[in-house]
Amino acid sequence: MKKNVVVLFGGNSSEHDVSCISAQTVIKNIDIDTYNVLLVGITRAGSWLYVDSVDAIADGSWRESKASAAISPDTEKKELIIFKDEGYETKSIDVVFPVLHGLNGEDGTVQGLLELAKIPYVGCGVLASAVSMDKVYTKIIVDKLGIRQASFVDIRLEMLADMDKAVMEVEDQLDYPVFVKPSCAGSSQGVSKAHNREELIDALNLAAQHDRKILVEETIIGREIECAVLGAKEVKASGVGEILAAAEFYDFDAKYNNAESKTVVDPDLSSKTVEKIRDAAVRIFKAVDGFGLARVDFFVAQKNGRDEVIFNEINTLPGFTAISMYPMLWNARGIETKALVNQLIEMAYERF
Repeated sequence: MKKNVVVLFGGNSSEHDVSCISAQTVIKNIDIDTYNVLLVGITRAGSWLYVDSVDAIADGSWRESKASAAISPDTEKKELIIFKDEGYETKSIDVVFPVLHGLNGEDGTVQGLLELAKIPYVGCGVLASAVSMDKVYTKIIVDKLGIRQASFVDIRLEMLADMDKAVMEVEDQLDYPVFVKPSCAGSSQGVSKAHNREELIDALNLAAQHDRKILVEETIIGREIECAVLGAKEVKASGVGEILAAAEFYDFDAKYNNAESKTVVDPDLSSKTVEKIRDAAVRIFKAVDGFGLARVDFFVAQKNGRDEVIFNEINTLPGFTAISMYPMLWNARGIETKALVNQLIEMAYERF
């Protein structure tokens, strides 16, 4: 008898569109001999809609669905409730694949609902999702591991009421240029590079539109390298890939809208550097209590003629688009996307 897998996509976050693209890849690679696929799209406004087909995701018509949906938190039922004009119907849920990036999806909120309902789900749990989404707290954890990362200053929204003091807090600890990031926003939304005080003020105000916690980091000049992690009890790392950004840094526009940005699997790095990245990726994944999957991002800079590996960030629900590094890295290791998707779903049962 087939099991029911619910795929959640869209979401009330700045990465809504990317989620819709990732979801199409995931849905098309689920083993339909094993699973009935139930689709639930979350609009930008936060409405949950029952969606009939993957084609409706591709053309955007899913947002016009007249059927709303909800996952029951009742542990005795484990069901999807679909509300229609003529009433409602329920469908049992065996597992959920939350293909949601960013806030309200990758940050532990949806994971909390599924934990409450005792429904198996793909990916990291509440703690790992929450701390990995929050760049400031990720840095605090990674500091304990002794892994090199960019020096940083933690700025809170209330500090911006005295902007001069906030700016001095940064200038006392870091040299320009600096990167300014919302602590809890994904896909480089709200990220700026500030070369002077005026640009820093603009960058802090922009980041504050996305989050009340703001991370200001030293600028690292180096290659942008990513590593995929997969596993539960046994965790393994893929090879590494390199981002060749078409802009000054790999922001949202450079990542998804600039065709000149490229990703390279198996870049020209020494085996020693690659192994150091892979080891750090697994250690960081375990330190945040990761489960299932994550992509861990690094810089490789030059120091005294040698490679220096510097941690950047961890993503607990990395993209599954055509240009996404996570599936590409496992493809390069001989794990096709179909096998990868279904392995992740099967892994979800291990948590329960």
